[in-house]
Amino acid sequence: MTAHDFQQLTANADEDGTLFAVRLHDKPGAGDLRRQLLAAHLEWVARQPALLRVAGSLRESPEATPVGALWVVRAPDKAAVEALIATDPFTTGGLRAGWDIYYWSKALPQAVSF
Repeated sequence: MTAHDFQQLTANADEDGTLFAVRLHDKPGAGDLRRQLLAAHLEWVARQPALLRVAGSLRESPEATPVGALWVVRAPDKAAVEALIATDPFTTGGLRAGWDIYYWSKALPQAVSF
């Protein structure tokens, strides 16, 4: 097993910017609104490659309507993450009930490349 410098890992020293995990919550029963906004949201996601490193919906089962999303964001600070969320069509269109933003310290030495 390779020894790792855990202080360096948790500081995300190999990354360009701070990493954040974002848990977004949809309003209950808003599946129809989600479907209406989906095309605009996906176009918006495609225009965010510098900040939005990975994004996807969360659901209780594969066939269930999403209840929100999980993002990994690379940004200079938490304010930049808030600003990103504010421009998402799912936010501006009224789908989001709220979100949680966490500083994310990865546990593996590989650079985030997804």
